[in-house]
Amino acid sequence: MLVSVIIPAFNEERTIKQVVEAVYALPIEKQIIVVNDGSTDGTDKILEALKTVHELTVVHCRENRGKGFAIRQGLQHVKGEVVVIQDADMELSPADLPELLKPFEKEGVHVVYGSRFLKGRGNASFHNFIANWLLATYTNRLYACWITDESTGYKAFSTELITRLNLTSEGFEFCPEVTAKVLCAGHYIHEVPVSYFPRTKKEGKKLRFWSDGLFAAWTLLKYRFISKTELFKNTAHDELR
Repeated sequence: MLVSVIIPAFNEERTIKQVVEAVYALPIEKQIIVVNDGSTDGTDKILEALKTVHELTVVHCRENRGKGFAIRQGLQHVKGEVVVIQDADMELSPADLPELLKPFEKEGVHVVYGSRFLKGRGNASFHNFIANWLLATYTNRLYACWITDESTGYKAFSTELITRLNLTSEGFEFCPEVTAKVLCAGHYIHEVPVSYFPRTKKEGKKLRFWSDGLFAAWTLLKYRFISKTELFKNTAHDELR
């Protein structure tokens, strides 16, 4: 099974090489797509150097548009049967990626999330854990589902599904948008536990837990009653089961 790994990156010169090489070393058939989201540090130069050593697709965006935009750009280059979103900051270890793929061995699986909290709080700070617990609980109540980590950066989809979803987000709202739309389309979100090594703002952390969390809650609510015609790029009833 060919797996397309999309790595959105913005100013990640300290970790991008480590992430790419860790993914490249995995014992799976893979296509690596790195989207440089208008970085102003040395990320672009590092990626160009990596291209001379490893087989990877690099997409350079002229300006920083956000994670959602970068992922949508990466989706245009996908060749695999499964798409995995891999963050570029090493908070989520590429070593866990093979576990993320195992549920796809079963028929009918289209969505798998790598949960940082399936086995408890782990390395997360207390306020991080509570913020994510609140968002997951809100999602479960709103969509009558059961997930433990809505905002995880480790998300995997069948290519058939993710490339047909009508995704429009530009920033971190990609996570609640894609969660809302796969649930509205009737898909079950499988979860597997993954390790988590959170970094600080000083180390380059970009997500703002409370303000971004409130925006995520609004995004989930906004798409709760989306019409079937808006879910996919083509027809109203063209769903995957």
